[in-house]
Amino acid sequence: MLFRSTVEADLDRLLRCTVDEPISWADPDRLRSMLTDGQYRHERVWIAEQDGEILARAVWWGFPDGDKPLALDCLYVHPSVEDRVALGAALLRHAHGAFGDAPAYHVFVPSGWRDYRAVADAIEWRWEAGRRAGLTDELERLRYEWTPAAPVPEPSGRLTFEEEPDDEVFVDLFRQVAEGSLDHHTRLALLTKDPEAQAREDLADYRSMPGDRSWWRVARTPEGDLAGFAMPSANNAGPVVGYLGVLPERRGHGYVGDLLDEITRFHAGRGVQRIVADTDSTNLPMAAAFERAGYRLFAVRLVLSADPADD
Repeated sequence: MLFRSTVEADLDRLLRCTVDEPISWADPDRLRSMLTDGQYRHERVWIAEQDGEILARAVWWGFPDGDKPLALDCLYVHPSVEDRVALGAALLRHAHGAFGDAPAYHVFVPSGWRDYRAVADAIEWRWEAGRRAGLTDELERLRYEWTPAAPVPEPSGRLTFEEEPDDEVFVDLFRQVAEGSLDHHTRLALLTKDPEAQAREDLADYRSMPGDRSWWRVARTPEGDLAGFAMPSANNAGPVVGYLGVLPERRGHGYVGDLLDEITRFHAGRGVQRIVADTDSTNLPMAAAFERAGYRLFAVRLVLSADPADD
């Protein structure tokens, strides 16, 4: 069995790798489009082949101008393979060795996916392959959307919002809101990273998104004290909530709703027809805030990643 990254000459064979299970995957249109715009690259698409036949394919996503893959989008193993888990795991291990890293695996499934046997079966073998390749930390994120079918929230008057051009202000805000955060990614990162280093990494990630930097706002109480921040943004699919955070000393007042409402008003004021957001299934206050603000749960993102504690 040969494990390798692909080249342009492999494209026709790559496009014939078809997933017929009801989960998200790099379908032919997506693969071709993202190879063209640089979100996928041939060095980030790996295959296992035997006698010229592709038996497994893995596709990683990254920013077009980024220097490393950030997420595994698709793991395919031909149905004829007797042990799909073993081959999938071997392919991931070879790619991880070349990357020098093990990017998280993201799969999008319907809400209530555990009740659908075909979806659960598709996840089961992929998750076991990922675990064998070192991805042992599991996370379920709820996906919400706002559309004009829901009302645009009115300002409560409890906070005021203003632009802040200084990135260092946001670095400090990221650092502060990480304390006691319910966000799984933040808690996991702080196991191995200095809070300021993590804050700077978060800032860089949001700066690299298609959303405009001028959209970001800091939030203040009527007395002028900082209470948190709201960062409307966008990804390649369209407008997203982005990030919001309440300073530790201001928690317990329901300000998370005010921040979310500000982001919703901002995007709605630009005339957007859909705003998307994710939150961890365990982050009950954030999930409740989305529901109060008229956001609809429409899907789930499952994430399998390397646990820093295993390093």
